[in-house]
Amino acid sequence: MLDLGRLRALHAVAVHGSVGGAAAALGFTPSAVSQQISKLERETRTVLLERQGRGVVLTDAAVRLAGTAQQLLALVEQAEVTLEEQRGQAVGRLLVAAFATGARGVMPGALADLRQRCPELDVRLLETDPYLAAELVARGEVDLALVQDWPTVPLPVQDGISRMDLGRDPVDLLLRAEHPLAALPCVPVDRLVGQRWISVPPGNICHDWLVLTLREVGEEPDVLYQVGEFETQIALIEAGLGLGLVPRLGRAPLPDGVVARTVSPEPTRRVYALWRTQASRRPAITAALRAMREQWARVGTPSSDVLRSP
Repeated sequence: MLDLGRLRALHAVAVHGSVGGAAAALGFTPSAVSQQISKLERETRTVLLERQGRGVVLTDAAVRLAGTAQQLLALVEQAEVTLEEQRGQAVGRLLVAAFATGARGVMPGALADLRQRCPELDVRLLETDPYLAAELVARGEVDLALVQDWPTVPLPVQDGISRMDLGRDPVDLLLRAEHPLAALPCVPVDRLVGQRWISVPPGNICHDWLVLTLREVGEEPDVLYQVGEFETQIALIEAGLGLGLVPRLGRAPLPDGVVARTVSPEPTRRVYALWRTQASRRPAITAALRAMREQWARVGTPSSDVLRSP
């Protein structure tokens, strides 16, 4: 008999591309994941991972086994949903993925609320980009994801995924107070041409939005500094090294000398939650969605009460 926990570890390595990534998603240490894979190799008498440089790659046999593991994990999830629904209580483990500012602006209050209301629910949080978060939900690696996208850069979402809209997150232009554009209460987007930018790296949905927006006014943005943390971006803006477009959600008070100005047309992110439709009946999912919705009402715009499936 193949151990389900070991199959889960192999599937996580296949999804995340590394032992370290799998460990972070599962809440284990890399050595623990490696031990699980080693035991699975002995049980199956098959080499599953091969060294390649500093990382590992799955063998052909491992790829096939990981595909089977995904099917088994989906069946296990269906059984857990049925049992949890019968009990009517939010129990077990719930793994939630969230983008960085959502993890900072929404999840602390939501997680605290869940701990109080559902003491038997073991909730884990994974911070990751929306692109990956949507994939992890579809693959069954996480149960629920807090994501964001832009009307001009919609997030690709697979079939079988449900969605709950929370609201819009406005984005401001941040710059030094002595910058000429700071004299304008609202900056037209065509005035952003010719500026030096501080932004997240390529492959991030916020970076994609900046590029597409400035291309519409005829410019390829000059991104001098690529950093993932908005707090680091603000520090670079404070040093006078460039301008940044920074969302309001989860944003700390601005330092002296840095000001926020609206942009016209106003850029806003859409914030929403994703989960597998087959898990919609699970009490843990409904409890987490309620906690997110209530927390959003405190920190953002009023949330939608509508749960929508494709």
